[in-house]
Amino acid sequence: MPTRTARTAWNGGLTDGAGQVELTSSGVGTYPVDFPKRASDDPQGVTSPEELIAAGHSACFAMSLSNEIAHAGGTPHGIEVVAEVDLGPDSKNGGFILTAIRLKAVCEVDGLDEAGFRKAAEAAENGCPVSKALAAVDVTVEATLAS
Repeated sequence: MPTRTARTAWNGGLTDGAGQVELTSSGVGTYPVDFPKRASDDPQGVTSPEELIAAGHSACFAMSLSNEIAHAGGTPHGIEVVAEVDLGPDSKNGGFILTAIRLKAVCEVDGLDEAGFRKAAEAAENGCPVSKALAAVDVTVEATLAS
């Protein structure tokens, strides 16, 4: 299986420094990162590790859900997944920690009833490689079958 690579170049300290994260494998872009904007409610056009994790998790879960719907005998026509990743203080060890991840999926599917869809969504959550990697974080999934 392939290995994917990203690279970050950082200059300065945590609160006065800044950097750029480069999506090296795909070459699709280089994006600014800095801690004050990471910890702010308004990122002001700067990405963060949490946003990058959300992107990866939403993509992985959509792929996993598509696969599980097909394995259950359904046909996925459209899957939209939004991932929300929360950063908060780590009261146990100090510093910061990912405190929660919420996946919200809305799916257009033929050939599955609500129970079959729920079973596929649960299997997708259990089978998603990124969900497995983030098992230390409280992950919730809200999957809705569009009518």
